[in-house]
Amino acid sequence: MKKWYAEEYEFTIEVVGFLRSDHTERYCRNGEEIGDQYTCTYGCPVNADGQGICSKTMMMLYPIMEAIRSGGDLENIGGDGRYTKNIVCPDGCVMFRLTAKKLGNENFYKGKFFD
Repeated sequence: MKKWYAEEYEFTIEVVGFLRSDHTERYCRNGEEIGDQYTCTYGCPVNADGQGICSKTMMMLYPIMEAIRSGGDLENIGGDGRYTKNIVCPDGCVMFRLTAKKLGNENFYKGKFFD
């Protein structure tokens, strides 16, 4: 892989709680623990060990991340702030907090990278 574009946003996804129990054994195949963190810019989020986030959770995160990249405000879809929103995994087990950080780079589509 040869990344050539400096992304506009960085995302952090943190495990903030559980809904079904006080642990994830027998509920979460990824083995999430409170405090686990994943980060990414455009690619899929990975943790400090290089392990990726649950693919089912990524299906929920991607549209929210695209909303941010498009200039959206997460408060308009129930977020705690412009760049913060809590979500629950599709299995109804793990609660995550997505936080976006603007990096100051140009928007991919408005940056005229192809001109």
